[in-house]
Amino acid sequence: MPDTFLFALILGAILAGIALERLRQQWVRLEWRAKRRSGVRPGNGPAPITDAAEQLRVVTGADFQMRKLLSKSEARVLYATEKAIREAKLTWRVMAQVCLGEALSSKDSRAYSAINSKRVDLLVVSSSGDPIVAIEYQGGGHYQGSAPARDAVKKEALRKAGVRYLEVTPEHGPEDVAREISRIAKVEQLKAAPKGILLDGERR
Repeated sequence: MPDTFLFALILGAILAGIALERLRQQWVRLEWRAKRRSGVRPGNGPAPITDAAEQLRVVTGADFQMRKLLSKSEARVLYATEKAIREAKLTWRVMAQVCLGEALSSKDSRAYSAINSKRVDLLVVSSSGDPIVAIEYQGGGHYQGSAPARDAVKKEALRKAGVRYLEVTPEHGPEDVAREISRIAKVEQLKAAPKGILLDGERR
């Protein structure tokens, strides 16, 4: 009899534990659903809103402020690049804060996701829209934390795609930018020129 009673107690405790665990899991699921409905993901900040109507509702109820697209130093590099392109009579254009996912592609989805949201300060594109050179302004405090590793990822992806990477530091002036643009333009012209055509004293 005592053994039967002890077995019943143990079995009851096991069943009660299972019931409590099921209740806990159900509570977690309910809490998760409630937070999802409110637009919050536990531990990960707001959940992305995919419904256009809900996006409009949220945006309508929020305030927005302008943010500078470029710092003063980055803007100076932009203007110096545009001036160099004009003076060289090139048909290139300069774009600011371009996501690499818009300028590069890869069949490797994991590799693409690694660069998709990374940006370059400036991207020079040809008249046909092809990327020619990515320009990054490296200020005095740039190489902090994981910045060198992030730059290495961008450099490697651009190199594999055949897009040049140009770093500009506070020590570089407009004439340095113009010199680099002129050098890159000559290389691009040599690539495009038919064989046997003289170009700036050089024969292909």
